[in-house]
Amino acid sequence: MTSSLPGIPDLMQEYERAISYTDSLWSDLSESEVHWRPEENSSAIGWHLGHQAAVAHFMVRNLTAAEPSPDPGLDGLMDGATAEPDRGVLPDLARLGAYRAAVAERLRIRIGNIADGAVGAPAQLDVIARTLIVAVANHEYQHAQWIGEVRSRDLGHSLPERPSSGLLAEIDGYLVVSPQLA
Repeated sequence: MTSSLPGIPDLMQEYERAISYTDSLWSDLSESEVHWRPEENSSAIGWHLGHQAAVAHFMVRNLTAAEPSPDPGLDGLMDGATAEPDRGVLPDLARLGAYRAAVAERLRIRIGNIADGAVGAPAQLDVIARTLIVAVANHEYQHAQWIGEVRSRDLGHSLPERPSSGLLAEIDGYLVVSPQLA
């Protein structure tokens, strides 16, 4: 049986493109800008950044391996099930960046193990890994859209150039990894 999804290396390039794009949206912002909330029932850029990482961590942990959290104190805060008014005190930029980097590194390692066949049920996990990468990259782009809107509309910063590739499409204004393009 073969998968209609592109291979893991191509999909990992899309994941790297997505996190790099997100990083270009916040790396030049001040801590006060990253922590600023448009209103009580809205989330700060910093929450979205942590949420992107938390979802990636939860997916790797629950779908491929029982990965421990790189920062358990952030998991509940960054969970989408946490009501917006309760998304209170955000970590400083160093801790937020470290959380994102640690989750991305664990995803790379785990997906690399799957790509190398160094797991039980390697063919089954290959299918899971491909689907996981698409979902995580698309989630990254989903929240990058909101971050970009706040960055430009509310904070007055210009937007970096949006990424492009043969696997990216724009749907409803959002970038998405669309494997059927391959």
